Amino acid sequence: MRFSPAAIALSFTLAIMSSASISGRADKDIDTRSIALVKTGDEEASAGRVDSAIGWYESALAVDPRNRAAYVAMARAVKTQGLNGKAISFYTEALEIDPNDQIALAEQADAFIAKGALEQARKNMARLTTVCRTDCASVARLSIAIDAASRKEQAQASAIDLKTKLGAMPEPQAN
Repeated sequence: MRFSPAAIALSFTLAIMSSASISGRADKDIDTRSIALVKTGDEEASAGRVDSAIGWYESALAVDPRNRAAYVAMARAVKTQGLNGKAISFYTEALEIDPNDQIALAEQADAFIAKGALEQARKNMARLTTVCRTDCASVARLSIAIDAASRKEQAQASAIDLKTKLGAMPEPQAN
């Protein structure tokens, strides 16, 4: 019984230390080689060599899978290829590392809009509104884009309804 307070204190200290090591590394602790690979990928993307850029980003992620910037850059690259679903996946990976990444939230919302997933885009916009502290221009831009996409969907739905109604009408008889 004399050792109980010491044992409790020791176990508490070990629990705190082990949870700190499990939590992962901060952005500043990203492997410098991975950061350099992302920069090379960015140069390739700027030069219009998207496939090469993707290769550099993949290498950056192989070196350090906690490099959030590599996921965002990869998402941008595949989005330029029209692969919005894949871009959404990469943005999701970045958001798993930092759920408050405003760039990833806004750009993922853009990809959701492009795919027609307006409800998901609205969720991202709401989250972005919550985490945005100063310049929230992306929230206003997303709101406009979601409204425009919503009106476009409504117009397409109306056109389909009209077409089915007109298709059901009998054809005029020729004399």
